[in-house]
Amino acid sequence: MLNTTQIRSQFPILSQPINNQPLVYFDNAGMSQMPQRVMKRVLEWEGRERGNIHSGLHSLSQKSTEAYELGRQKVAQFIGADEDEIVFVKNTTEAINLVAYVWARKNLKRGDVIVISELEHHSNILPWRILADDCGIEIRWLEIGDGGRLKSENGKWKMDDRVKLIAFTHVSNALGTINPIKEITKIAREKGIVTLIDGAQAVPHLAVDVKELGCDFYAFSGYKMYGPTGIGVLYGQRDILHNLPPFLAGGGTILSVKKNEVKWREAPEKLEGGTPNIAGAVGLGEAISFLSEIGMDNVSAHEQELTTYALEKLKSIPAITIYGPKDMENRAGPPEAGALGRASVISFNIKNIHAHDVATILDEQGIAIRAGHHCAGPLMERLGVPATCRISFGVYNTVEEIDVLIKTLQEVITKFKV
Repeated sequence: MLNTTQIRSQFPILSQPINNQPLVYFDNAGMSQMPQRVMKRVLEWEGRERGNIHSGLHSLSQKSTEAYELGRQKVAQFIGADEDEIVFVKNTTEAINLVAYVWARKNLKRGDVIVISELEHHSNILPWRILADDCGIEIRWLEIGDGGRLKSENGKWKMDDRVKLIAFTHVSNALGTINPIKEITKIAREKGIVTLIDGAQAVPHLAVDVKELGCDFYAFSGYKMYGPTGIGVLYGQRDILHNLPPFLAGGGTILSVKKNEVKWREAPEKLEGGTPNIAGAVGLGEAISFLSEIGMDNVSAHEQELTTYALEKLKSIPAITIYGPKDMENRAGPPEAGALGRASVISFNIKNIHAHDVATILDEQGIAIRAGHHCAGPLMERLGVPATCRISFGVYNTVEEIDVLIKTLQEVITKFKV
């Protein structure tokens, strides 16, 4: 069990009232809060180490470069990668777009197929939609069953000779479904298909080892894992990254420039054009230290306990419909090593009450949830709803907070006479 009292004391925002009520923050899938140590480390860099990286011989530049590269080293260790396989970007969205614009446009041709699923966030749909419109690429959709899990079609995952890329989420941002990534990437490798995994909802909550997963690309964001905004990560296998052209050509990407000749740096530098978010990389490194000291197995176990408790409480209310997996077990097959079949995200609706109304009333009581389509329009279409209420847990959440939520939801139901 985590010492949530000690953990919560590190997050100043959790001690403030919202609408004269104690803050209950259940929108961690949208953005996690930041511990004071991360704020302090960013401020320390800004106040005592600030200098541009990789470009100066003076002490501040060298110190700043060391801090930035330490952030890269921490990221690599955290996900089981090598340092030269880590590219800093703004967020998961930029990471996926980088692959779409640099790798896909170089390697795919008209008539090739990209497979995505009905679980995807818009950030893992729209870049491929643009690519399809511009280059004649076909998008093939993998459907989900009523339980919110992918339909494997006898393990084939819609992979044939025309499929060149599979782009799936590791954990659904709307349903919490944990996809069988290792199984998918194993089959893809055998067929020579490149895999990109959206790990934005996985890395803050599960122990992730990209080598064990066997994916070619893996993307995630700092602001969902207790770090700053404006910093994210693209992992790419070394051989693939080193064969990519620059994404944003400019300072930091080159060895030399002459009128008629350019010599590019190796990855990851050639994919990080311009001055990057140095403070963000430093802060992300500190956020990773925070999570590592807690232990990702402990983080996962704590959030699994909260999710199990919340699911049971929600299922006991007849007016509530839960979408996606209704329990923690993956009944579609054996769970991946070290992970159960669902993560700490729950979507639901109350009969005859719009999700926006529910969220507004909860906010009046200091409870922050997300209501809407969650940037997952095709999934909402599949579910047949315009929006859902979404709760999502982090390391600082407690069973007592879930009790507050359930009590308030029952009051909402009484108020609307459902």
